[in-house]
Amino acid sequence: MTNAPHTASSKTYTDEDIKNLVDTKTGKYSPEIYTSEELYQLELEKIFARTWICVGHESQLPNYGDFQSAYIGEDPVVVVRQKDNSIRVFLNQCRHRGMRICRVDAGNARAFTCPYHGWAYDSAGNLVSVPMETAAFNDALKKDEWGPKQARVETYKGLIFANWDESAPDLDTYLGDAKFYMDTMLDRVEGGTEVIEGIQKWVIPANWKFAAEQFGSDAYHAGTTAHISGIMAGAPAGTDLTKMQPPTDGLNVYIGNGHACGLFLRNPMFYQVIVGPAVTEYLTQTSYPEAVERVGKERADINLCHMNVFPNLSFLTGINTVRMWQPRGPHEMEIWSFTIVDKKAPDAIKQEWARHNVRTFSAGGVFEQDDGENWNDIQHVLRGHVAKQQKFNIQMSDHTVRDAEPGYPGKSFANTYGEEAARNIYAHWARMLTTSDWSALDSVATLKAAE
Repeated sequence: MTNAPHTASSKTYTDEDIKNLVDTKTGKYSPEIYTSEELYQLELEKIFARTWICVGHESQLPNYGDFQSAYIGEDPVVVVRQKDNSIRVFLNQCRHRGMRICRVDAGNARAFTCPYHGWAYDSAGNLVSVPMETAAFNDALKKDEWGPKQARVETYKGLIFANWDESAPDLDTYLGDAKFYMDTMLDRVEGGTEVIEGIQKWVIPANWKFAAEQFGSDAYHAGTTAHISGIMAGAPAGTDLTKMQPPTDGLNVYIGNGHACGLFLRNPMFYQVIVGPAVTEYLTQTSYPEAVERVGKERADINLCHMNVFPNLSFLTGINTVRMWQPRGPHEMEIWSFTIVDKKAPDAIKQEWARHNVRTFSAGGVFEQDDGENWNDIQHVLRGHVAKQQKFNIQMSDHTVRDAEPGYPGKSFANTYGEEAARNIYAHWARMLTTSDWSALDSVATLKAAE
């Protein structure tokens, strides 16, 4: 099943219209947020061009000149390791007529040459060569003014982030308390993490927000979306599936700035059925004492955290699948997925980790297929005129919001099944589309907005 392209809506949204699309007080919101071309264009401008977007992991660029292609929204960029070991991210666009200057996924290069008219740029993005420069420009071209647009670049424990907006807060401030939960994957042992070579990429005809919200907020679907059949199929012989964790032993947490997660605590059964016994032993026994020492027992005891760093970076800690939901219009997203492992883990454990990720959370994974089919079919239903008019329900847990369990920052519902995080994700989305003032988008203001 595919979704045919839709023509752009003629509707013009005021700021008040956008705010009314998401009503956190009644727990209702409009599916227009998944279908409107105008809203999508605002997302590219007000969200993707202003926030910190993950473009890869430092281990993917170990040497000078190593590069990979990536995206910030729909803007193609090149991510390049520099001579001084820093990383630059610049627009993958020749300044002459706009052709891509890099047309491959990854490699090593000292220069990038536009295939259209041959303008060449060095690994830092500087224009260094123009064919027939004297004859064509009479030596008057100021090459130092014609390099591709450079993004701000910062890293957090291996992950590379880029941002076009000079007025945005630094990455550390933007991530805020999200770092507490990210560290359960990125900093549990000395030496940090590395990426298993290779990125899987595939397209789903569905809006990127379905995926971002699910990873940030929704464990509710796990018992009904056929995930149970995948769990049963992957469980080691003799596994007692009655010990799978009840939702009352987890948390649904809204962190701020659009970031959100859900936690399952103190029960390694998820590891057994998803990454297998060898990786489970590594996580819960071999490396567990060091994890307790580095991140504390509260975080070491998180056996699964499904998380979204706003807008489009998601991962499952322990399982360690990482993905970027690349927007491709209101009706399509391209999923980029890779596996992160502890750098100091034994090679056999790393390969086992990667193998189980391919089995479960990949283009052909038993769990990935379930999610993609749901998102695809919702988008298909929303092609209908009447279907687009029906409000959606996000009322779950609105009566039981409380401060997170001691040791876990954020605002939570004391149950993995909650939609406090979903309400706040969409409220933050609406707020970003209707303001250019970063001071109104800090985590404190975001948390207060839903009260």
